[in-house]
Amino acid sequence: MDTENTEPTIEFTDEETGEVVIKELAKEYLSKGAWSTIMFLYQEKNAKTGEFGEPKVSVRRYQKQQGVLKQRSKFNISSKEQAKAMIAILNKWYEL
Repeated sequence: MDTENTEPTIEFTDEETGEVVIKELAKEYLSKGAWSTIMFLYQEKNAKTGEFGEPKVSVRRYQKQQGVLKQRSKFNISSKEQAKAMIAILNKWYEL
């Protein structure tokens, strides 16, 4: 991520080849302010096949400093199975 960019992105281009190696598919702000939490849906390019893999999720925390959001932490959900397990647990914990 370009920390000088005021709009965070997970998309990443290889500087040597100019190819996108991480493609951002969607972005949702979970919170905004001095500390922002953003959830990204993305795909990574497989270096061997050149194909993009299954979508993954990354939740990232940013701190605003001098008007710029700087990444401070992240958590990646690496598979559909892991996401479904987390959803099931959250639903159980927050059941009304």
